[in-house]
Amino acid sequence: MSMLRVTMTLVFLALNAVPTYLSAEEAAAPRPPASSLVKPMGIDKAVDAAGFIRRWLVLEPITVSGNLTERGVQEDLRAQSFADQLTVMPHDGDTVKVKDATLHWHAMDTLRYNVNLYHFAWALSKPTSNVLFWAVTVVDAPTEMTGVRLAIGSNAASNWWFNDNRVIELYSDRQTVIDDGVSKRLTLHKGRNVIRAAIINGGGATDFCARFLDTDDKPITNLKVSLLR
Repeated sequence: MSMLRVTMTLVFLALNAVPTYLSAEEAAAPRPPASSLVKPMGIDKAVDAAGFIRRWLVLEPITVSGNLTERGVQEDLRAQSFADQLTVMPHDGDTVKVKDATLHWHAMDTLRYNVNLYHFAWALSKPTSNVLFWAVTVVDAPTEMTGVRLAIGSNAASNWWFNDNRVIELYSDRQTVIDDGVSKRLTLHKGRNVIRAAIINGGGATDFCARFLDTDDKPITNLKVSLLR
């Protein structure tokens, strides 16, 4: 590969644009796995030392308008809906139908505190701009914990549900900032608790992170995550 081609490739990765030198066959060719994401190993996975949840099920991206206002996001959530959108507990490899598209759920562990959705979509040769990602996970608490908060960050807009109740809404074109969105006080039930998120990206990088904070707003680190239900 020539130096010019290498330079153009680097520019593409930085700007998230389709390189003009790639043929249709090259663009559709298999890509290497996402560098920051791996297949889950074992039945469950503890949150990390800072409390971040590193195991998720993520649905392949849904094409949307990319309007990151509250009205735009809510319109996209309604217009691009699928069966049991706010109640489904998927498994790795399950599919959903969104209009004419069949999309797969993927179980994954992130090697970092955040889930890099750009890496996820790019590795699957899926679009990364003007897209909606759904993410689901199950958090197991060893005992009931009251007065806790779900704390998240997202690039860009996002809505979050905890045990079927919407608890956080972020809008506009924003970078992921740790604890950028924080819920009201919640109760983590002993055993199973479900977190569901919709992340909407306009263009460029996209990712999210999530953890729970205790009554003193310190990370809760004795939780486990399991997707094998």
